[in-house]
Amino acid sequence: MRLNDIQLQDFRNYDSLSLSFKKNLVIFLGENAQGKTNVLESIFVLAMTRSHRTTSEQELIQWDQNQAAITGTVEKKHTKVPLELYLTKKGRKTKVNHIEQKKLSSYIGQLNVILFAPEDLSLVKGSPQLRRKFLDMEIGQIDPVYLYDLVQYQKVLKQRNQYLKQLAENKQTDEVYLEVLTEQLVEFGSKVLFARQKFVKRLEYWANQLHQKISQSKEHLVIDYISSVGEEHWANLQEVQTAFVQALEKVKQKERFRQVTLAGPHRDDLIFFINGKNVQTYGSQGQQRTTALSVKLAEIDLMKEETGEYPVLLLDDVMSELDDARQLHLLETIEGKVQTFLTTTTLEHVKDKMTVEPQIFYVKQGQVEGESAE
Repeated sequence: MRLNDIQLQDFRNYDSLSLSFKKNLVIFLGENAQGKTNVLESIFVLAMTRSHRTTSEQELIQWDQNQAAITGTVEKKHTKVPLELYLTKKGRKTKVNHIEQKKLSSYIGQLNVILFAPEDLSLVKGSPQLRRKFLDMEIGQIDPVYLYDLVQYQKVLKQRNQYLKQLAENKQTDEVYLEVLTEQLVEFGSKVLFARQKFVKRLEYWANQLHQKISQSKEHLVIDYISSVGEEHWANLQEVQTAFVQALEKVKQKERFRQVTLAGPHRDDLIFFINGKNVQTYGSQGQQRTTALSVKLAEIDLMKEETGEYPVLLLDDVMSELDDARQLHLLETIEGKVQTFLTTTTLEHVKDKMTVEPQIFYVKQGQVEGESAE
């Protein structure tokens, strides 16, 4: 899979921009705050329909405009697919092959991307919410059904939390309605849990391969999915549903008191172990960064395994955050395998380590110059 071109209209600091990508390594070179990351962000938004930097779509649209547009052509298995994304103050509109897509799950997955930014190095040490977001983003690209189940789960979760609060405030006792919401929560939540568990096992396999390579076979990486529903490994969906029902029954009284749902995928987490040691708690900063790097790069092979296509890799100023050994490992892993877009303030991290010739765009004050830039 590769992105052949992209066009921006009234996106961030770009009135109009058209770029064609000729090579497998594309570098956006320039000082900070010039617009490099905005271009990379536009590729991410074209793929995922939302930004990794903000939850406000209004921020993506130029302040004096009502709409922003991102279009591009994805090439995969000898077919070319035009993608169109329109961002307005009222919402988003997506098109595949010029045909409007009513469902988000029909659009996401057309262009698979993996983003690696400096904040991703805190994947291991950061909050559980960060790791849940990571899971949802990656599984959603591979499995559109997961995206649907997740959205439905989040809707029911919100309704259930509101009703628990209502029960406490108004002393209502409509147990039937609460049971209906609980059944729906279990139905969609179990599918989310089961998909996450399967994904994490495959992720662990690929991440451990990479981690052993970086550590010269001295370190073995294990990733555990820790669920509020139960820590056992489920053999099928029915087992997950049974465990979920039991978990909710155990916290029933606490939920009434705290007015919030206390079990489900919205409370789950990942724990990383190196040679049996919890990396979050006892690992060095170097081990935490190596683990994060291994996990992010593992997605490349995992997506290829699941979809038959390598994803597009976005590296946002991440080279400067890595030491020489990890830089080399990163570049060796991606070289000749995936189309890579990289932002950097200097070529020092790249020029002596790459054997392929990059396509370079120079970015200064919102202007992009270079071959195939209009």
